[in-house]
Amino acid sequence: MSERRAAPTVGQVVLGRRLQELREASGLKREEAARVLRVTAATVRRMETADVALKIPYLQVLLATYGVPDEEVTAFVRLAEDANQPGWWQRYHDVLPEWFSMHVSLEGAARIIRSYEPHFVPGLLQTEDYARAVLEAGTVGQVRPQDIERHVALRLARQKLLTSQDPPHFWVIMDETVLRRPVSIHSRVMREQFDRLIDVTENPRITLQIAEYASGPHPGTYTPFVLFRFAEPELPDMVYSEYLTGALYLDSRPEVALHLEVLDHMSAKAASVQRTRKILQEYRDTF
Repeated sequence: MSERRAAPTVGQVVLGRRLQELREASGLKREEAARVLRVTAATVRRMETADVALKIPYLQVLLATYGVPDEEVTAFVRLAEDANQPGWWQRYHDVLPEWFSMHVSLEGAARIIRSYEPHFVPGLLQTEDYARAVLEAGTVGQVRPQDIERHVALRLARQKLLTSQDPPHFWVIMDETVLRRPVSIHSRVMREQFDRLIDVTENPRITLQIAEYASGPHPGTYTPFVLFRFAEPELPDMVYSEYLTGALYLDSRPEVALHLEVLDHMSAKAASVQRTRKILQEYRDTF
């Protein structure tokens, strides 16, 4: 059996899709490919959907069976070896839920990240104290303080993406409710968070808009979600939607297209970047 791991890297997702395309181009069904490897068809499916790591000996046999030239096999194997390397976030495996690990991988590979957040400041823009307050408030049951601190450290590590040499474009629509919900009894926490948000409105790689109460209802009021767009043509846009105990990853074209349409509709109704900066300053002065 192929070895399972916490969550696939984006490279494994891309190569899995490519492996499926090569099999289909060769005219083989999964059952036929499985017989070549002497495994079940489910194992081949899991390789193609990146539910298991890409075992190099399996890849070499399958690619030869699919008629892939030797030089392309060598290149594919090299990419697979790189993709199989654990992501930096796996250092936080002790506190990182399996269903969120994929989110961090997609986040790091995306060229554009579009997000709607109706409840809290997005994790990528949170200050340390704001993040700690949100994580403490969301804790149900017995969680050790050191675990909270590990979560905070992970969140801060994720934020390095926005100050990297080639950061993605991060476009956030944040509901006005976020500005009105204090996460701490200490006013300083909210003031510092507002200062951070005001600063990021000057960043050309970050677009921050507020969906104001006065603009009325909009089609995204149901739940927070994130849309990822990638440079790799093999990887389609993906939508991440979180619920209490897990998350959904959507990549079907109709579902992604609907989320994209909702984001476009909301961004047209939301406050401009300039208006957003003014709103943030006004709320900041109330704390």
